[in-house]
Amino acid sequence: MRNKRKLLIDQLDQKLKPYQKIEMVLVPNKGWIHTIRTAFNMTMAQLGTKLQITRQGVKSIEESESKGSISINSLKEVGDALDLKFVYGFVSKHGTIDNLINIKAEKLAQKIVLRTNQNMKLEDQGIGDEKIIENIKELAIEIKREMKKSLWD
Repeated sequence: MRNKRKLLIDQLDQKLKPYQKIEMVLVPNKGWIHTIRTAFNMTMAQLGTKLQITRQGVKSIEESESKGSISINSLKEVGDALDLKFVYGFVSKHGTIDNLINIKAEKLAQKIVLRTNQNMKLEDQGIGDEKIIENIKELAIEIKREMKKSLWD
């Protein structure tokens, strides 16, 4: 099971690799549809004809996009009408999904080890900083290997 999950994560990272260099995409104030339509010098009526909707329907689509309430299917349809490819996905803020999991595992391990050490200190059985760091690293490896659900709490 472990190897299967690792394989899935590696495959996901491979699929997302082309997008990892994208830092941030800033959506234009009036949305992509309006921005592209006006850059193409296309009227709402012309786009409406391609979408088989009214000019008012195009206005409604543009407004819903700018509000963030447009559906993915609507974006795909507009992309097709504009002869453009609609791209949608998620990219890790940490380079790869594997890096994200490493960071989450380390944070969880640190939380567990420090809490345990605090309890041990109260009983005058605390451990030194080097041992704490070593325990955090070991526990993080175990958490990642087991892909504990608590990783996402």
